[in-house]
Amino acid sequence: MTQVLVAGIDTSTQSVKVRVTDANTGRMVRFGQAKHPHGTSVNPQFWWDAFLEAAQQAGGLDDVSALAVGGQQHGMVLLDARGRVVRDALLWNDTRSAPDAERLIEELGESEKTADESDLADDPMMRGRQRWVKAVGSSLVASLTITKIAWVAEHEPEHADRVAAVCLPHDWLSWRIAGHGPVEEGKTADFDDLFTDRSDASGTGYFDAVSNSYRMDLFKMAFKRDNVRLPRLVQSHDVAAMADPSIAGKDVEGGCIIAPGGGDNAMASLGLNMKIGDVSISLGTSGVAAAIAPDPVYDMSASVTGFADCTDHWLPLACTINGSRIIDAGRSMLNVDYQELSDLALKSRPGAEGITLIPYFDGERTPNRPEAKGTLHGMTMNNVKPENIARAFVESLLCTQRDCLELIEDLGVNVKRILLIGGGSKTPAVRELLPSILGSAVALPHPDEYVAIGAARQAAWVLDGSDQAPEWPVAIDETLSGEPNNDVFQQYASYRG
Repeated sequence: MTQVLVAGIDTSTQSVKVRVTDANTGRMVRFGQAKHPHGTSVNPQFWWDAFLEAAQQAGGLDDVSALAVGGQQHGMVLLDARGRVVRDALLWNDTRSAPDAERLIEELGESEKTADESDLADDPMMRGRQRWVKAVGSSLVASLTITKIAWVAEHEPEHADRVAAVCLPHDWLSWRIAGHGPVEEGKTADFDDLFTDRSDASGTGYFDAVSNSYRMDLFKMAFKRDNVRLPRLVQSHDVAAMADPSIAGKDVEGGCIIAPGGGDNAMASLGLNMKIGDVSISLGTSGVAAAIAPDPVYDMSASVTGFADCTDHWLPLACTINGSRIIDAGRSMLNVDYQELSDLALKSRPGAEGITLIPYFDGERTPNRPEAKGTLHGMTMNNVKPENIARAFVESLLCTQRDCLELIEDLGVNVKRILLIGGGSKTPAVRELLPSILGSAVALPHPDEYVAIGAARQAAWVLDGSDQAPEWPVAIDETLSGEPNNDVFQQYASYRG
């Protein structure tokens, strides 16, 4: 039987990864990764250069029949009429638009309640948040794309005036792979092949994933005009475009299909083969708790984002800006490596002898405190020891994820299984302490590139034309367990407020 190859591409805040995969089995055939400059504001050209390098490392894509891109969500990419990038992309972790988020919330909440809005709050700001939730599934925080276009319209009108199209990182990279990009003077870029999917679009703040349509009224509220091209929506298992043969599929009869792709969290859930009732906790740059739900979720407390997934289900998600970087901060403070930090933390007792870290180093998204700073509480002459400081850093990371998990459960999501993924899952203290803090067993999938796997799985799905994605095995290395300890979380919550 001739081997059919597909490729999954993961474009993140730090690198681009390319996983060439057997379409029938999900087995990795080749792999490449290239880093690029990271930060909160980045030139998309770096992503393109990293993609080309990663594809070359993976042996090229000439023999690949289909591919898909999974990308960091919310990033704002602005294009002019010639398809040129107008300014550096503002990424999800750029919080400069926090005041714009508050302004848009205030604007939507200023009108009085109507007869059919009896469930909304009397307070105008809370009412505004709830109206955003009803409109697009999520209230506004600085992470969402709509706040970033509002910031550009307010602070960089010379850039805003040049904008002809707005897209997301995965949209832009897919468009480039399809052979599009900047054109010479006097010509107009081809935006017909600029596409997106419902999972990534649902994180913009101007897309309603229930009706699968853009809310141009909200877009105009933020950007002051709506004569802008937005990516066309492609359904989860439909062909989106064809790759430029010079980039992929040159040796494949009929060329290489480009699948819709999606947001990184949705792609990871597809890579993990998550089902309804599953929740993944991903400890990367951010901390993300994401569940698969059969129906849309509207959090009227405005804490959980009601995203869509890439299988026509829903992905209620609670995200912290501060993820495994909390561990990095602890290492830096104590001048130790990962193993030493973990060993120190495990020498301490639950609760770190009363020391609690509130780890909002770069502000926070859940809870929404963009101007917050990290703070250590409860230190005395008797308990200020390296092992207690290390323990407080680890426990704070895990408590933030319990915060996220409880917010999702409060919406009626029936959590049946918890999976732990991401770079932070490699820390032994994280593995040992998480089940106790969550009060639940935790499945530990084998470390792998689940965003890239999910993208490859979607590519295989689109290539096959089936109603369901192919069943690829997911290895679970172990199931973590521990005696539930609620005291640690309650100590943390008392300082968090």
